[in-house]
Amino acid sequence: MNHANNEVLLEIQGLQKSYGGRNVLNQINLDVHKGEVVVILGPSGCGKSTLLRCLNGLESIQGGTIRFAGQDLTTEGVNWQKVRQQIGMVFQNYDLFPHMTVIENILLGPTKVQNKPRQEALQQAEQLLARVGLLERKDSYPRELSGGQKQRIAIVRALCMNPEIMLFDEVTAALDPEMVREVLDVILGLAKQGMTMLIVTHEMGFAQAVADRIVFLDAGKICETGKPADFFANPQTERAKQFLNRFQY
Repeated sequence: MNHANNEVLLEIQGLQKSYGGRNVLNQINLDVHKGEVVVILGPSGCGKSTLLRCLNGLESIQGGTIRFAGQDLTTEGVNWQKVRQQIGMVFQNYDLFPHMTVIENILLGPTKVQNKPRQEALQQAEQLLARVGLLERKDSYPRELSGGQKQRIAIVRALCMNPEIMLFDEVTAALDPEMVREVLDVILGLAKQGMTMLIVTHEMGFAQAVADRIVFLDAGKICETGKPADFFANPQTERAKQFLNRFQY
């Protein structure tokens, strides 16, 4: 699925994160190129979600640097509200405002935060809703939607900010199995269009289908990185072998 070019969009060097003296991320070094889809795999509690949260300024870091589009995000006075418009993030729980309709939820960011003209934002929102098959639900409230539909709305909401890169954190973890597919299809579609993405997932088949590169994390360290075909067929480390053995292909 490789659309990646040589431009490094995100550069992580020596990233350290600890909670109460316990290292959660230890010397993480990772470059993500424009148009590349990087899938982060690893056992629960290995630091995958924490890594994404550090990239979005939701967690403070204790060492190292994060550079995004040439800007150092680890210096004082970074305007995270602005950065988060370019680094979109979708979580396990979709966090839609229950008292607002789908379209109101989506338009809130572009019109209030980015001051986009409402008509322009609405046009983009409707195009994206059509793309994920939910245009007819634009006036529904979140309580009237299934989990899979809510998660697709959360993705549209993030895309309406026109981010440079998207972070997906276990976006199918809270869904019923039959709803997982519809969300993964949307993300596969984004990959085909060349969206730069960092994805944390437990869906191995999906990881194989969508990734340009697999990064395997264990105990806060990158143990292994490689192309999906190589990683799944022939993992280089004992730890990755053990991890993959838990999943039946």
